[in-house]
Amino acid sequence: MDLQVSVCNEATGDCPNPRSRSIFPMVRMLLGFLGRKGARLILLLASVATLSFVLLSFSPVDPIDAYLGPSILKVSPQQRAIIAQRWGLDQPPLERFGKWAGNLLEGDFGVSTIFNEPVLSVIGKRFVTSFWLMFLAWTLSGVLGFLLGIFAGAYESSLVDRCISVYAYTMASTPTFWVGMVLLTVFSIHLGWTPVCCAWPIGMEPEQVGLLERLHHLILPAITLSLIGVAQITLHTREKMIDAMHSEYAMFAFAQGESRLGIAFHRALRNVALPAVTLQFASLGELFGGAVLAEQVFAYPGLGKTTVEAGYRGDIPLLLGIVLFSTVFVFVGNTTADLIYMLVDPRMRKGAAGGRSGT
Repeated sequence: MDLQVSVCNEATGDCPNPRSRSIFPMVRMLLGFLGRKGARLILLLASVATLSFVLLSFSPVDPIDAYLGPSILKVSPQQRAIIAQRWGLDQPPLERFGKWAGNLLEGDFGVSTIFNEPVLSVIGKRFVTSFWLMFLAWTLSGVLGFLLGIFAGAYESSLVDRCISVYAYTMASTPTFWVGMVLLTVFSIHLGWTPVCCAWPIGMEPEQVGLLERLHHLILPAITLSLIGVAQITLHTREKMIDAMHSEYAMFAFAQGESRLGIAFHRALRNVALPAVTLQFASLGELFGGAVLAEQVFAYPGLGKTTVEAGYRGDIPLLLGIVLFSTVFVFVGNTTADLIYMLVDPRMRKGAAGGRSGT
């Protein structure tokens, strides 16, 4: 039977394609992987939405008082009642949650009480500003951290390794806002090389700002995030490189007279790069958290600063929308890391296939 299948049919000209038979299992595995991840994302969003709404409902901060701020003394009880009715705060929490969840299923995230526009519109505008900051910081930290980790691991216990390790451990334990304040004091206040705040010059519209001006305002917040993000990639890459330098193929290369950097870049680079790439994608959650603090220090009008503003001004719809958006953002980063590892490492593909067959 196998012989008949493998032979071409001369009458019809149909021949089995070995390449297609190797592609189909990969496609099925990929679809199964994405299906399982999609189901987990739905459960995760439902859990996060419920927990976030409960926590905000029982928060001691009154949304109306936080929204009014110093103007609270000028507002009469009748006006407070009108505001509460408009925002739905006069209803029981369970009823408010049911209404909010129902609107959410229809794609309606509500209206921001601060900006008086749809939540998705606010998130979209602020995320575009934050995206370039996070992307630049993410790229710089990944490239610099990977290179530092390679040099530190290749020259284990040397002066280079000790200096890089001290820097990495110091940055890993340093708060983001403190690094931002130090850089702001040195480069913006004392030296005057960079702007003090904002994503573009004050008084100008975003459409009027050129690329160089945007980069001028972007560089210091991006460096702040990069200096912190370098630490994790550096330390992880260093450990992997040390393991690679002690492997059998490295010992064989040493015996042939090859240099440490030659072994690191020509033989060990592939084994070290894959864990570093997956870790880089998995660090998007920390990157988003760091952006919240960095944007607050530099008054950068991105999604992080909007999160803080929505918190202390009691904008519950916007806060819930940002929580759900950040959940999807981090989940996509982790899923991308798992997908890269599965596609590149054959052992992960066999593990995934074995898990499906076992279930």
